[in-house]
Amino acid sequence: MSAIILFCAIVILSCIVTNKFSNKLGMPSLVFFMFLGVLFGSDGILKLSFEDYDLTSKLCSIGLLFIIFYGGFCTRKCEDKKVTVQAILLSSLGTVLTAVFTAAFCFYGLRMSFAESFLIGAIISSTDAASVFSILRSKRLNLKYNTAPLLEMESGSNDPFAYMLTMLGIMLLKGGSVASLTPMLFKQLFFGIFFGVVVAYAAMYIFKKTNLLTEGTDTIFMVAVALLSYALPDLLGGNGYLSVYITGIILGNSEIRNKINLIYFFDGITALSQVIIFFLIGFLSFPHRVPNILMPAIAITVFLSFIARPLAVFLIMKPFKAPWNQISFISWAGLRGAASIVFAIMVVAESTNLRHDLFHIVFVVALLSVAIQGSMLPVIAKRDSMIDRFADVRKTFNDYQQESAIALDKVIIKDSHPWNGCMLKDLNISDNALILVINRNGEKIVPKGNTMLMSGDEVLLGTTVVKAKNDIKLCETVVDEGHEWLNRKINTINCPEDFLIALIKRGDEAFVPKGDTEIKLGDTLVFYEA
Repeated sequence: MSAIILFCAIVILSCIVTNKFSNKLGMPSLVFFMFLGVLFGSDGILKLSFEDYDLTSKLCSIGLLFIIFYGGFCTRKCEDKKVTVQAILLSSLGTVLTAVFTAAFCFYGLRMSFAESFLIGAIISSTDAASVFSILRSKRLNLKYNTAPLLEMESGSNDPFAYMLTMLGIMLLKGGSVASLTPMLFKQLFFGIFFGVVVAYAAMYIFKKTNLLTEGTDTIFMVAVALLSYALPDLLGGNGYLSVYITGIILGNSEIRNKINLIYFFDGITALSQVIIFFLIGFLSFPHRVPNILMPAIAITVFLSFIARPLAVFLIMKPFKAPWNQISFISWAGLRGAASIVFAIMVVAESTNLRHDLFHIVFVVALLSVAIQGSMLPVIAKRDSMIDRFADVRKTFNDYQQESAIALDKVIIKDSHPWNGCMLKDLNISDNALILVINRNGEKIVPKGNTMLMSGDEVLLGTTVVKAKNDIKLCETVVDEGHEWLNRKINTINCPEDFLIALIKRGDEAFVPKGDTEIKLGDTLVFYEA
C-alpha cells in the first residue's frame, strides 16, 4: 500500500514539474502529462505493465464528470443570445455533423466496418473543454465577435452529445437494431436534462433557503451534488454527463454562498482529474503499436481538421452571417483531448470484437490535435485577425469578478471617532484600502485628499480582501497604447468631481491606487462614477 501511495505522489509531483516546462515551451501541459504516463508505462523507461481498460474507464469517468461539471460551473452566460444559440447548435448539431462526416470518411475512405467507422466518428466528434479553456486563459486570447464565450460554451457542452453517440455506436457494434436505438436516445436526453435541472434547483434551494450547510461543508456538498447529478440519470439509462453540465451551468450562474471558494476548490479537483486522466491515458498506451495505426490516424486527423470540422462549422455559422475569419478560427479551435480518449477506453472495455485498435487511433488523433492545433492556436488567431485588444477573455468565466473583488465596509463617523474633523490625506489607513464614497445627509460625496470628515458621515471603505457587495456600481476600462492616461500618475489626471479610480488590476495583482500611482499599459482600471 505504501508503495502505491509513493508512486502516486511521485506521479503528481512529476506532472507539476513538467507543467513548468510546458509553459516555457508553449505546448499544452496535458500533452506532457500524457508523455509522462508513456515513460512510466509498458514501453517506457520503468516498463510498468498496465492494460486494465475497465479500471481505467471507471477512474477516467469519475474525473471527466468533475471536468464537465466545472466546465459548466465556470462558463458565464453570454448576454448575446445569438452567441448562445450558435454555441448550442455547434455543441449538438455540430457534434453530430462532425461525427457523420468523419464516419463516412472512415467507411468509404479507410474501408472500416460501419459500426467501427461510426464509433470513431462519435468518439472524436467533441472538442476538449480543458484544452480550450487552458489555452484561451493562459495565452490571454482576447477574441473578437464574442468568440471566446462561444468556444467555451461549445467545448463545455458537446461532450455529452459525443458520449451519447458513442453509446449508440457500442449498441451498433453489439448488433443492436435501429428500433432499439430510439428509446435509448430518448432516455439519454430526457433523463439527462431532467435530472440536471432538478438537482441544480434542489441544490440552490438548500444553499439559499436552509441552514443545512455550515462553513466548510459547502464544498463537500457540491461534490455530492455533482456525483448525484451524474449517477441518477445514469442508473436510468440517461446521459450523466449532460446532467452534470446542466447542473454546473445553472449553479455557476446563480447567486450562491462562497462561490469563490467553490471555484478554487473545483479548480484543484479538475486539475488533479486532468493529471490523472492524461497520465493514465499515456500509462495505458503501447507506443510500439502506434506504427501499425499511424497512417490511418494521421489521415483521420487531417480529414477532421481540414474538412469535417470546418464544414460543420461553416454549415452552422454561415446562416448567422459569421465573418470568414471567425469561421476559420473556430474551425481550427476544435481540439480533441481527454474526453475522446476516455470514450475510446469505454468502447474497448465494453467490446472484445474490434477489428481495429480504436484506442491507439484515437490516442494519436488527440495527441496530434492538442500538440499541433493547440500550440498554433495563438498564431491562427493573429493570422485571422481575431485578437481584440479591448476584450478580456477572463470575463467569460464565472470566477472573473471574484479574482480581484472589492469588499465594502461602512464606517459611521461619530463625535468621538478619531477620524472626525480630519482630512482624508491625513488618515492612517491600510495601503490596500480606500474610501470610496461619503454619504452626508443623503448626499453622496466622492472623496478627495482634502475632503474633511464630519460627525454623522457614513463612509464606504473599499478593500481587496473579499468579494464586493452589489450596493454600488463599479465599471472598468483597459488601458491600451492609445489611452490618454497611459504612463501618467493618478494625481495628474483631470478627473471629474464624481469620478474615482477604486482599483487597478495589473496581471495577477490587484491593488488600491494612491495619488502617485502610475498607470501602465494593460492595466484594468476599476472605477466608481456617481
